[in-house]
Amino acid sequence: MTIYALSSGPGLSGIAVIRISGPNTKKVLKNLTFLPIPSPKVASLRKFKNPETSELIDEGILLWFPRPESYTGEDMAEIHVHGSKAVIEAIYLCLSKIEGCRLAEPGEFTKIAFENGKINLLKAESISDLIASETEIQRQQAIKIMSGKSSDKFNFLRERLLKLLSNIEAKIDFPDEDLPNNILKNMRSEIKSIKIEIDKILNDQKVGEKIREGFKIAIIGPTNVGKSSLLNYLSKREVAIVSEIAGTTRDVIEVSLNLNGFPVVISDTAGIRESKDEIEKKGIKLALEKAENADLILIIIEPKSVDFARFLSDFGSDKSILVINKIDLGSDYTSDEIKKYDPVLISIKDEKNLDKLLNIIKQNLKNRFFIHENIFITRQRHRNNLEKCLEHLTNFEEKNFIEDFDKAAEDLRLATRYLGNIVGKVDVEEVLGSIFNDFCIGK
Repeated sequence: MTIYALSSGPGLSGIAVIRISGPNTKKVLKNLTFLPIPSPKVASLRKFKNPETSELIDEGILLWFPRPESYTGEDMAEIHVHGSKAVIEAIYLCLSKIEGCRLAEPGEFTKIAFENGKINLLKAESISDLIASETEIQRQQAIKIMSGKSSDKFNFLRERLLKLLSNIEAKIDFPDEDLPNNILKNMRSEIKSIKIEIDKILNDQKVGEKIREGFKIAIIGPTNVGKSSLLNYLSKREVAIVSEIAGTTRDVIEVSLNLNGFPVVISDTAGIRESKDEIEKKGIKLALEKAENADLILIIIEPKSVDFARFLSDFGSDKSILVINKIDLGSDYTSDEIKKYDPVLISIKDEKNLDKLLNIIKQNLKNRFFIHENIFITRQRHRNNLEKCLEHLTNFEEKNFIEDFDKAAEDLRLATRYLGNIVGKVDVEEVLGSIFNDFCIGK
């Protein structure tokens, strides 16, 4: 089957790129241009015409990539035309009438590249992450994974396990032969070394996933202290309703932002207070849950808040920042009890000290989540497979080599398989489908 899709962004643009890949690509190009196929990887000016009427659709650039030296590993082409909706739809209509051609599904070009061995699964995921990146730190992480450092690490660990497995298999195939003591000793030492390396990879505070998905920040505090106003200020738009009526926010409002280069998901929550209203009580419960699961908590009070102590006792920690809003009112906010929490004094109304608050938030994230070069895990899928691998290596160590040799070998096989799953040595279609469905159409 030959597939096609718009690979440039939707909407009006100067140029639109339509990608075509599959066995009928040559046929498609001849039908659209009425000319021979151009030289590989050479931009050629072409008139694109309706195959049935020879009517001119547009004039643009044609790029031809013969297999296997193409992104997908199949015959592939790119048509660069003017980015109007009418031009794109006219070309789509012509392509849809060619036998064996259909519109591509999300991520299908990259999935074909993976299936043809052009890229591994980690690189495929990093391509998706790069396309979706909104901050510099997300772009940098995606590029690091694309460079192959993570793939090399997991493949190296897998090769070490395969070498151990070959010794085990030799014992099973030749049961009358005893493995030398030094091999058994080295095997245990090697397993222990591999476990230590995997433990180091897993002990990363989930920074890779947080960068990819966004650091979670929860704004909590009493009613009417400016939580929604702060969210609107950070979002630079009216995200939440602001009112002098206490208890206006009842549900959790979440916004994804680029906060001084950090990808964050900020949650505005219901004001925490005693309430008999069932809906408000549910909102308060959600607020407490968001605070518990957040990477950073902004506890907002105002100078006249007398009952702030319980917020600090419940949530005051290294992941909390105390913020005192409404200092423009001139109330006393310098008590020793407040000072010991090193509060940030702001006025959202007068936009006072808000830059200082942003810098403190950024510094807090930097201090709590050390973002280093050796980030290998960016998705929960990677973590699950590593944890399973570690589990089977532990089971392997607990087996008696003499009595449970076959069972020990099975644990080693499974550990090796879980490591292979990370880079794409898998044959489960459901796993591949769940990954490539996250891509945009045309990639």
